[in-house]
Amino acid sequence: MGYQKLMAVAALLAMTIASTALANEKPNIIFILADDLGYGDLGCYGQKQILTPRLDQMAVEGMRFTQFYAGCTVCAPSRCVLMTGQHTGRTWVRGNAGGENSIIQSLRAEDVTVADVLKGAGYRNGLIGKWGLGEVDQPGFPLNKGFDYFYGYLSQVHAHNYYPEFLYRNADRVKLQNVVERPSGQGQDFLGGSATKKVEYSHDLFAQEALSFVRDNAERPFFLYLALTIPHANNEATRMTGNGAEVPSFGIYANREWSDQDKGQAAMITRMDADIGRLVDLLQELGIDQNTLIMFSSDNGPHNEAGHSPKRFQPSGELKGLKRSLTEGGIRVPMIARWPEKIAAGSVSNFVGSFQDVLPTLKELSGSPTKADTTGVSFVPTLLGKGQQSQHEYLYWEFYEQGSRQSVRFGDWTAIREPMFDGEVKLFNLSNDLAQSNNVASDNPEVVARAIGFMEEAHQPNKNWTPRGSAAKSK
Repeated sequence: MGYQKLMAVAALLAMTIASTALANEKPNIIFILADDLGYGDLGCYGQKQILTPRLDQMAVEGMRFTQFYAGCTVCAPSRCVLMTGQHTGRTWVRGNAGGENSIIQSLRAEDVTVADVLKGAGYRNGLIGKWGLGEVDQPGFPLNKGFDYFYGYLSQVHAHNYYPEFLYRNADRVKLQNVVERPSGQGQDFLGGSATKKVEYSHDLFAQEALSFVRDNAERPFFLYLALTIPHANNEATRMTGNGAEVPSFGIYANREWSDQDKGQAAMITRMDADIGRLVDLLQELGIDQNTLIMFSSDNGPHNEAGHSPKRFQPSGELKGLKRSLTEGGIRVPMIARWPEKIAAGSVSNFVGSFQDVLPTLKELSGSPTKADTTGVSFVPTLLGKGQQSQHEYLYWEFYEQGSRQSVRFGDWTAIREPMFDGEVKLFNLSNDLAQSNNVASDNPEVVARAIGFMEEAHQPNKNWTPRGSAAKSK
């Protein structure tokens, strides 16, 4: 072999080695999303009654965020923000559409997701759990949006029931052994209900699938979006039986002098915690723990829909409000990130971020070349403790139920306008009023004017989402 050919082969070999090394540097990514878990539902965020030792340990071993926000105060728009990196003033899906017009709750073909971005970087992408952003025959179906594998619920109403008659594996229905009773007046095509024969608990199936996905993909970069349904209520079961906190057993809470609904609510969260612990243990067993970033959060604030008593557990902690409110309790959520030897153990961050920041963060970490329009910022500098962290000028939310409302946070100020576009603006200073008990709008007209300016800038009209009484503004 001639000298020039030898050098060319050596150069090619060097490039291959460098490329392989770069690929090996890409972290595996697991994003775990709880459903309706409050800011105060974990021990590391102040919970006293419900035990969450494995998530508390994750916080000890990683970073706990104190000012992180969901994409919205209900599930579908919040998950859309998480997947697309756009706040609800720009997203296509801005509310829970229900079964009446499900197509408006589907992502479009042109919407770029986190999974699309990571697929562009060579990741194998799995979604296990609750999707809620597109059915099999719609453009938002998970396998159309960058995921290689899906197991779980497509419809959020279907996801109410922890003992469903079937789940989806990719586009196929997988029959389960459960038998479901529909509410009065609902036909067989209605996916919610209350099981009369409870054999297979969907959360347990998701936990097992997650372990299998990690084992099967341990030798290549993977992204697992584990969208759990715990501790969402089975709303239909609450109406039919009075108890929507479905769980196979009360576990360590069985002998507490609490209602069954309270025992169930606590047992669900502790069960989820234990299964997350199993996932962390598996990473260590497989020797990929140090190359795996795990993030844990919740899609919105806590619910009061299972028949349990929120007063017992104080799920919002010191914050005001629950799910469907745009006060802090409805949108500020727990956020824990763990990546051994990359994220400083025991660190606490006051970075003011939200779900829209996840996509640009994972794009930077993966080195993906895939383009994605986003209103978020990467918080890699915060995670790794290196470089200058970009800050949001403001965070923004829209909510289309209950007459509609919109909210903006900038600095320590948060403003809520209800109804959207033309209602009264309430203003709160979180630095001295975390509970939002003192509306100071009348004392700060210039701050209110700034808030309105941000709201006007953030909202882009969407034909599918029109607040009542504001149709002209939304066209």
